[in-house]
Amino acid sequence: MTTPSQSGARRYTAIVETSIEDLDDPRVEGRTTHSLLNIIVISLLAVMCGAKDWEDIEIYAQTCAKWLGEFLDLPAKRKIPGHDTFRRVLSALNPKAFSAALFKLTQGLHEAVRGEVIAIDGKTLRGTCERDGHGGLHLVTAWATETSLTLGMVPCDEKSNEIAAIPELLALLDLKGATVTIDAMGCQVAIAQQIRDQKAHYVLGLKGNQSGLLEEMESLLRDAQKNDFANFEHQYHEENSSDHGRVVERVCTALEIPADHPQRERWPGLRTLFVIDSIRVESGAPKKRETRLYISSLPPKADHLAMVVRSHWTTENRQHWSLDVSFGEDAKRARDKNALANFAALTRLTLSLLRQETTRKTSIARKRFLCGLDTSYLLKVLKAAEF
Repeated sequence: MTTPSQSGARRYTAIVETSIEDLDDPRVEGRTTHSLLNIIVISLLAVMCGAKDWEDIEIYAQTCAKWLGEFLDLPAKRKIPGHDTFRRVLSALNPKAFSAALFKLTQGLHEAVRGEVIAIDGKTLRGTCERDGHGGLHLVTAWATETSLTLGMVPCDEKSNEIAAIPELLALLDLKGATVTIDAMGCQVAIAQQIRDQKAHYVLGLKGNQSGLLEEMESLLRDAQKNDFANFEHQYHEENSSDHGRVVERVCTALEIPADHPQRERWPGLRTLFVIDSIRVESGAPKKRETRLYISSLPPKADHLAMVVRSHWTTENRQHWSLDVSFGEDAKRARDKNALANFAALTRLTLSLLRQETTRKTSIARKRFLCGLDTSYLLKVLKAAEF
């Protein structure tokens, strides 16, 4: 008789198996003791239950061997892979192909709820950097801000290679109807064209990396302000927030770029220039002011554009912060970048799934602790993620 625990775990395994069906096993056929499916499923479950490295994954597998054997086709006597096997296999897998396979899981969940803003952002694993700060593994991810789901990830050698990684990442995603946000590194004509070709809108940070664009947009904004925005379609939006003794005032000013402006012909779908001025006041500190410019294919609705930018920055506190604090990602110092990139994909998938379980109002770290203590809660997390 199949128990609820076995049923839930088998359903999870079947979904993982479907996701990785096109993933090439790099090992020599006929000389493998442990299936690729078993290694990936055990690794995912172990990371969800708190594993931080390959040794932890082995300990989890040994400790839970009896339960794992109820739904995985383990070798005779429930033989468990050693930590070197987990490391070697995950290291041999192509990181781009592995990430593309894994994140089919979250893309399916995202498809069901259709969030609006997808933030493209990069993160360098500091522990992999050389002493001069260079050479570190850089990961570019697509983050669905409303659902807290990582939809894709592409590794690259350094942050300077992010421009090449972004088009690869976008190509993995169904962007139709979404708004894609990228910081100034991704403010490229070809990237804007790709987003529009994939039936989405863009919001791109604006700095001096595009010849003449920043200067022309700043000039346009000055001219509009000088004439009190006469003959410009425009909107203002103001909002204030306070937290832990800090008060922040943000003003978004959005204006429609004139149809005959030369940059509208150069940039596909370009419609709006907007600026966000923020003033931050903290007790005992001088007032801080910051001004950021953006271009967008969206209409000049200031409140909506301000919301989109706020959503983009959730990648910092809901993804990057959790990866560093709950998963200790920046402390990892492995020099095998393939293995580290694939482990990072496991942690991002785990974080996404844990955020879908909302019945326990507690931290990500404690949710992982609970998963390790209670199999029923682990399966509840999987079920919340529509496994």
